[in-house]
Amino acid sequence: MDRKFRERWFMLLMGSFLVVYIIWPLAGMFFRADWGLVVSTSRDSVVVGALWRSIWTAAAATGIIAIFGTPLAYFLARQDFKGRSVLEAVIDVPIMVPHTVAGIAVLMAFSPKAPAGAMLVKAGLSPVNSHLGIILACMFVSIPFYVDAARDAFHGVSPRLENVSRTLGASFPHVFFRITLPLAKRGLVSGLIMSWARGVSEFGAIVIIAYHPMVAPTLIYDRFATFGLKYSTPIAVQLILVCLGMFVVLRVLVSGKRRDGAGS
Repeated sequence: MDRKFRERWFMLLMGSFLVVYIIWPLAGMFFRADWGLVVSTSRDSVVVGALWRSIWTAAAATGIIAIFGTPLAYFLARQDFKGRSVLEAVIDVPIMVPHTVAGIAVLMAFSPKAPAGAMLVKAGLSPVNSHLGIILACMFVSIPFYVDAARDAFHGVSPRLENVSRTLGASFPHVFFRITLPLAKRGLVSGLIMSWARGVSEFGAIVIIAYHPMVAPTLIYDRFATFGLKYSTPIAVQLILVCLGMFVVLRVLVSGKRRDGAGS
């Protein structure tokens, strides 16, 4: 018992380097920030608008990804077919390409001169320098985070449970929504959180297709380039606080529901 205890604490000690590496720069930024400016910028309509724009555009992108990514993830989890590794590689491409390259790719696909962009313009939607452009950029970079997490979550649900329900006469939608989704819920929610967080933090792709209206990362860069570190840090602190708060709330809600389910 003592040996296992020592081994676990040794692993924790080794792994704590990475935890410290995350906390150290963030703590330094919080301690060195001018909190008078942080308070004053929290009342700045431009800053508040950029923060809110980052939150809701990332949420909109995540919602679209969930609608189309959930059936794709289920298909990947349940079907073994030739070319599956190629399809999974394509899904993971946005993780590997530089963010500016992703922005250029999205811009070329949805510019008014491109077929898809021309269709959006005819429909009265502007894909460049607009909220739609921000959502399109967020979608491109966030897809792998949800699809990969959802696929792994569906992998964790035994197909036997689905097959038994089907043999008892349950329809596929009934089995999927009443059995598969609830059992995979934890992984799906984690994927949604990571996908949303990826969209909130995106800068490179968004700045290419939609410098305006500004999201929080773009505003931070703009303030840094114009006024320097002193006036960009308060916005960065607020963005971290908002994201951290939402992370904590979502994680607590998920873990609380999991405990309630286990208790019942």
